[in-house]
Amino acid sequence: MSISSLLKEIDLLQNEIDQYRPLDEYAQGQIKEYFRIGLTYTSNALEGNTLTESETKIVLEEGITIGGKPLKDHLEAVGHSQAYDFMYACVTKKLFTEDDIKRFHHLFYYRIDERAAGIYRKIQVYLTGSKYPLPKPEDLSSLMHAFIPNCISSFKQEHPVVAAIRAHKEFVYIHPFLDGNGRVARLLMNVLLLQHGYTIAIIPPVMRADYIRCLEVGRQDDTQFVQLLARMIKESQKDYLRLFR
Repeated sequence: MSISSLLKEIDLLQNEIDQYRPLDEYAQGQIKEYFRIGLTYTSNALEGNTLTESETKIVLEEGITIGGKPLKDHLEAVGHSQAYDFMYACVTKKLFTEDDIKRFHHLFYYRIDERAAGIYRKIQVYLTGSKYPLPKPEDLSSLMHAFIPNCISSFKQEHPVVAAIRAHKEFVYIHPFLDGNGRVARLLMNVLLLQHGYTIAIIPPVMRADYIRCLEVGRQDDTQFVQLLARMIKESQKDYLRLFR
Protein backbone atom coordinates (compact mmCIF):
# COMPACT_ATOMS: atom_id res chain seq x y z
CA MET A 1 0.00 0.00 0.00
CA SER A 2 1.30 3.46 -0.88
CA ILE A 3 2.16 6.01 1.78
CA SER A 4 -0.63 8.32 0.61
CA SER A 5 -3.21 5.50 0.93
CA LEU A 6 -1.91 4.63 4.41
CA LEU A 7 -2.17 8.26 5.49
CA LYS A 8 -5.77 8.44 4.28
CA GLU A 9 -6.64 5.35 6.32
CA ILE A 10 -4.81 6.75 9.35
CA ASP A 11 -6.71 10.02 9.14
CA LEU A 12 -10.04 8.20 8.80
CA LEU A 13 -9.27 6.18 11.91
CA GLN A 14 -8.15 9.34 13.67
CA ASN A 15 -11.47 11.00 12.85
CA GLU A 16 -13.23 8.06 14.48
CA ILE A 17 -10.97 8.30 17.53
CA ASP A 18 -11.68 12.01 17.82
CA GLN A 19 -15.40 11.27 18.11
CA TYR A 20 -14.72 9.70 21.52
CA ARG A 21 -12.88 12.80 22.73
CA PRO A 22 -12.61 14.51 25.09
CA LEU A 23 -12.19 11.55 27.43
CA ASP A 24 -12.99 11.78 31.10
CA GLU A 25 -10.14 11.63 33.60
CA TYR A 26 -10.71 7.96 34.42
CA ALA A 27 -10.64 6.87 30.77
CA GLN A 28 -7.51 8.94 30.11
CA GLY A 29 -5.77 7.24 33.00
CA GLN A 30 -6.80 3.77 31.85
CA ILE A 31 -5.53 4.35 28.31
CA LYS A 32 -2.29 5.84 29.56
CA GLU A 33 -1.61 2.77 31.70
CA TYR A 34 -2.62 0.39 28.90
CA PHE A 35 -0.09 1.88 26.51
CA ARG A 36 2.56 2.22 29.23
CA ILE A 37 2.84 -1.57 29.40
CA GLY A 38 2.61 -2.05 25.64
CA LEU A 39 5.19 0.58 24.70
CA THR A 40 7.61 -0.34 27.48
CA TYR A 41 7.48 -4.03 26.64
CA THR A 42 7.75 -3.68 22.86
CA SER A 43 10.36 -0.92 22.77
CA ASN A 44 12.62 -2.81 25.17
CA ALA A 45 12.03 -6.14 23.44
CA LEU A 46 13.10 -4.65 20.11
CA GLU A 47 16.50 -4.07 21.74
CA GLY A 48 16.83 -7.57 23.21
CA ASN A 49 15.14 -7.21 26.60
CA THR A 50 13.87 -10.66 27.63
CA LEU A 51 10.88 -9.64 29.78
CA THR A 52 7.55 -10.71 28.32
CA GLU A 53 4.59 -8.35 28.25
CA SER A 54 3.03 -9.97 31.33
CA GLU A 55 6.38 -9.89 33.15
CA THR A 56 6.79 -6.22 32.27
CA LYS A 57 3.35 -5.57 33.75
CA ILE A 58 4.30 -7.36 36.98
CA VAL A 59 7.57 -5.45 37.29
CA LEU A 60 5.92 -2.07 36.75
CA GLU A 61 2.68 -2.56 38.66
CA GLU A 62 3.78 -4.79 41.53
CA GLY A 63 7.50 -4.04 41.79
CA ILE A 64 8.33 -7.74 41.73
CA THR A 65 11.47 -9.06 40.07
CA ILE A 66 11.21 -12.01 37.70
CA GLY A 67 13.35 -15.00 38.61
CA GLY A 68 16.03 -15.89 36.10
CA LYS A 69 15.78 -12.58 34.23
CA PRO A 70 18.76 -10.15 34.13
CA LEU A 71 18.75 -7.16 36.48
CA LYS A 72 19.33 -4.85 33.52
CA ASP A 73 16.06 -5.99 31.93
CA HIS A 74 14.18 -4.92 35.07
CA LEU A 75 16.01 -1.59 35.21
CA GLU A 76 15.17 -0.93 31.56
CA ALA A 77 11.48 -1.54 32.24
CA VAL A 78 11.41 0.81 35.23
CA GLY A 79 13.47 3.44 33.43
CA HIS A 80 11.33 3.34 30.31
CA SER A 81 8.18 3.68 32.40
CA GLN A 82 9.58 6.81 34.05
CA ALA A 83 10.53 8.24 30.65
CA TYR A 84 7.00 7.42 29.48
CA ASP A 85 5.59 9.71 32.17
CA PHE A 86 7.93 12.47 31.01
CA MET A 87 6.65 11.93 27.47
CA TYR A 88 3.20 13.04 28.62
CA ALA A 89 4.71 16.11 30.29
CA CYS A 90 6.23 17.04 26.92
CA VAL A 91 2.86 16.58 25.22
CA THR A 92 1.21 18.96 27.68
CA LYS A 93 3.68 21.76 26.99
CA LYS A 94 3.25 21.31 23.22
CA LEU A 95 6.94 21.42 22.38
CA PHE A 96 10.19 19.60 22.96
CA THR A 97 13.80 20.69 23.23
CA GLU A 98 17.28 19.21 23.09
CA ASP A 99 17.27 19.18 26.89
CA ASP A 100 14.05 17.13 26.79
CA ILE A 101 15.79 14.54 24.64
CA LYS A 102 18.64 14.35 27.15
CA ARG A 103 16.06 14.04 29.93
CA PHE A 104 14.39 11.12 28.16
CA HIS A 105 17.71 9.30 28.03
CA HIS A 106 18.64 10.17 31.60
CA LEU A 107 15.35 8.84 32.98
CA PHE A 108 15.65 5.63 31.00
CA TYR A 109 19.36 5.02 31.60
CA TYR A 110 20.55 6.44 34.92
CA ARG A 111 19.84 3.24 36.84
CA ILE A 112 22.03 1.34 34.39
CA ASP A 113 24.93 3.80 33.98
CA GLU A 114 24.51 7.14 35.72
CA ARG A 115 27.71 8.59 34.21
CA ALA A 116 26.44 8.09 30.64
CA ALA A 117 22.79 8.97 31.28
CA GLY A 118 21.67 12.01 29.30
CA ILE A 119 25.22 12.61 28.06
CA TYR A 120 26.24 12.51 24.42
CA ARG A 121 28.75 9.78 23.76
CA LYS A 122 32.44 10.67 23.76
CA ILE A 123 33.61 7.64 21.85
CA GLN A 124 32.99 6.32 18.36
CA VAL A 125 30.46 3.48 18.21
CA TYR A 126 29.50 1.09 15.44
CA LEU A 127 26.25 -0.61 14.53
CA THR A 128 26.69 -4.32 13.87
CA GLY A 129 25.22 -5.33 10.54
CA SER A 130 25.25 -1.78 9.15
CA LYS A 131 27.55 -0.58 6.40
CA TYR A 132 27.03 3.05 7.36
CA PRO A 133 29.33 4.73 9.91
CA LEU A 134 27.79 6.71 12.75
CA PRO A 135 28.69 10.37 13.35
CA LYS A 136 31.88 11.13 15.22
CA PRO A 137 31.54 12.27 18.85
CA GLU A 138 32.83 15.74 18.04
CA ASP A 139 30.00 16.23 15.53
CA LEU A 140 27.13 15.27 17.84
CA SER A 141 26.61 18.66 19.46
CA SER A 142 26.09 20.45 16.14
CA LEU A 143 23.97 17.64 14.73
CA MET A 144 21.66 17.62 17.74
CA HIS A 145 21.51 21.41 17.83
CA ALA A 146 20.19 21.31 14.25
CA PHE A 147 17.90 18.33 14.85
CA ILE A 148 15.10 20.23 16.63
CA PRO A 149 14.76 23.06 14.05
CA ASN A 150 14.80 20.46 11.27
CA CYS A 151 11.96 18.59 12.98
CA ILE A 152 9.91 21.75 13.39
CA SER A 153 10.46 22.62 9.74
CA SER A 154 9.42 19.15 8.56
CA PHE A 155 6.06 19.43 10.35
CA LYS A 156 5.34 22.54 8.31
CA GLN A 157 5.97 20.67 5.06
CA GLU A 158 4.81 17.08 5.61
CA HIS A 159 1.92 15.12 7.05
CA PRO A 160 2.45 14.95 10.85
CA VAL A 161 2.70 11.16 10.79
CA VAL A 162 5.44 11.22 8.16
CA ALA A 163 7.28 14.02 9.97
CA ALA A 164 7.20 12.08 13.26
CA ILE A 165 8.46 8.90 11.58
CA ARG A 166 11.31 10.76 9.90
CA ALA A 167 12.27 12.43 13.17
CA HIS A 168 12.59 8.93 14.65
CA LYS A 169 14.75 7.85 11.71
CA GLU A 170 17.06 10.86 11.76
CA PHE A 171 17.59 10.58 15.52
CA VAL A 172 18.65 6.94 15.14
CA TYR A 173 21.10 7.92 12.42
CA ILE A 174 22.68 10.55 14.69
CA HIS A 175 22.84 7.98 17.53
CA PRO A 176 23.98 10.51 20.14
CA PHE A 177 24.05 8.20 23.19
CA LEU A 178 26.10 5.14 24.01
CA ASP A 179 22.98 3.02 24.43
CA GLY A 180 19.23 3.48 24.45
CA ASN A 181 19.00 5.46 21.21
CA GLY A 182 16.21 3.30 19.80
CA ARG A 183 14.15 3.66 22.95
CA VAL A 184 14.57 7.45 22.93
CA ALA A 185 13.77 7.61 19.20
CA ARG A 186 10.48 5.79 19.72
CA LEU A 187 9.56 7.96 22.71
CA LEU A 188 10.38 11.04 20.63
CA MET A 189 8.22 9.84 17.74
CA ASN A 190 5.36 9.24 20.13
CA VAL A 191 5.71 12.68 21.70
CA LEU A 192 5.34 14.19 18.24
CA LEU A 193 2.37 11.97 17.36
CA LEU A 194 0.58 12.79 20.62
CA GLN A 195 1.27 16.50 20.25
CA HIS A 196 -0.50 16.41 16.90
CA GLY A 197 -3.51 14.47 18.20
CA TYR A 198 -2.55 10.95 17.12
CA THR A 199 -2.27 7.86 19.28
CA ILE A 200 0.82 6.14 20.63
CA ALA A 201 2.49 3.87 18.07
CA ILE A 202 3.51 0.35 19.06
CA ILE A 203 6.12 -1.60 17.07
CA PRO A 204 5.79 -5.26 18.09
CA PRO A 205 8.99 -7.33 18.50
CA VAL A 206 7.89 -9.66 15.70
CA MET A 207 8.62 -6.73 13.33
CA ARG A 208 12.22 -6.36 14.56
CA ALA A 209 13.92 -7.77 11.45
CA ASP A 210 11.82 -5.62 9.09
CA TYR A 211 12.32 -2.60 11.32
CA ILE A 212 16.11 -2.92 11.29
CA ARG A 213 16.21 -3.69 7.57
CA CYS A 214 14.05 -0.67 6.67
CA LEU A 215 16.18 1.59 8.85
CA GLU A 216 19.28 0.43 6.98
CA VAL A 217 17.67 0.84 3.55
CA GLY A 218 16.30 4.21 4.65
CA ARG A 219 19.72 5.77 4.42
CA GLN A 220 19.15 5.89 0.68
CA ASP A 221 15.36 5.75 0.37
CA ASP A 222 13.12 5.84 3.44
CA THR A 223 9.90 4.84 1.64
CA GLN A 224 9.86 1.35 3.16
CA PHE A 225 10.58 2.67 6.64
CA VAL A 226 7.81 5.28 6.45
CA GLN A 227 5.39 2.65 5.13
CA LEU A 228 6.31 0.16 7.86
CA LEU A 229 5.87 2.60 10.71
CA ALA A 230 2.71 4.08 9.19
CA ARG A 231 1.25 0.56 9.22
CA MET A 232 2.26 0.20 12.87
CA ILE A 233 0.57 3.52 13.68
CA LYS A 234 -2.59 2.35 11.90
CA GLU A 235 -2.61 -0.92 13.87
CA SER A 236 -2.13 1.02 17.12
CA GLN A 237 -5.11 3.21 16.22
CA LYS A 238 -7.23 0.11 15.64
CA ASP A 239 -6.09 -1.25 19.00
CA TYR A 240 -7.07 2.06 20.61
CA LEU A 241 -10.50 1.92 19.04
CA ARG A 242 -11.04 -1.65 20.24
CA LEU A 243 -10.95 -0.28 23.78
CA PHE A 244 -14.12 1.72 23.00
CA ARG A 245 -16.03 -0.49 20.59
